[in-house]
Amino acid sequence: MTAAIPAATLIVLRDRFDGPPDILMVERAATMAFAGGALVFPGGRIDAGDHALALAMGHGDLAPRLAAIRETIEEAGIAIGIVGDVESMRVALAEGAAIADLGPVDPTLLVPYARWRPTHVPVRVFDTHFFLARLPDHAPDARVDATENSRVLWTTAAAALAAADRGEATLLFPTRRVLERLAEHGDVDAAFASAARWPVRTITPWVETRTDGDWICIPDDLGYPVTAERASRAVRG
Repeated sequence: MTAAIPAATLIVLRDRFDGPPDILMVERAATMAFAGGALVFPGGRIDAGDHALALAMGHGDLAPRLAAIRETIEEAGIAIGIVGDVESMRVALAEGAAIADLGPVDPTLLVPYARWRPTHVPVRVFDTHFFLARLPDHAPDARVDATENSRVLWTTAAAALAAADRGEATLLFPTRRVLERLAEHGDVDAAFASAARWPVRTITPWVETRTDGDWICIPDDLGYPVTAERASRAVRG
């Protein structure tokens, strides 16, 4: 297998009074080498500072959660599990601060939801941990970072999928599968219940040749309502 870059992403949810929950997403800048122009959840590489704080906390496996928290501050201006002025945190991170420099962090607010490690190599390969978290009360408005991303938005899973079907948004194969799963949840509590029900096992899609062509497939025992997509339709980075 091609060496994969460890990464993490955070699915921030907020309840709505008149329908399924909103999901925080960002649109990648079209100039980015990986996933340019795609709608994604805030996230990125797990860096040395994330590993260092995880080890200092006595749990090295917390590094993906810490990375997801840090990246969501950087990319969307939303802080989960850490208290303080978000804009000041954002500036500090942009100037090279590590997450440990921002103050005490509570990574337990993030719940594991999925892990994807494709083998397809469009530009680079990521081994990405997906987490769920509830938007904190009194959180500031999300704000785009205007560097890696060109837009930040709140949308329902169904609306994001519909936009992609209309050609108005680009969704990578893992993002589409995760959104299809999220679309089944009527509220934030249901999303957390799904996270507790289904195991988190690393998903590596494979190509299956059928009588009607090639399909990209994933396991059928991890809670995903759609487990195959035509290779000609799938966006793989």
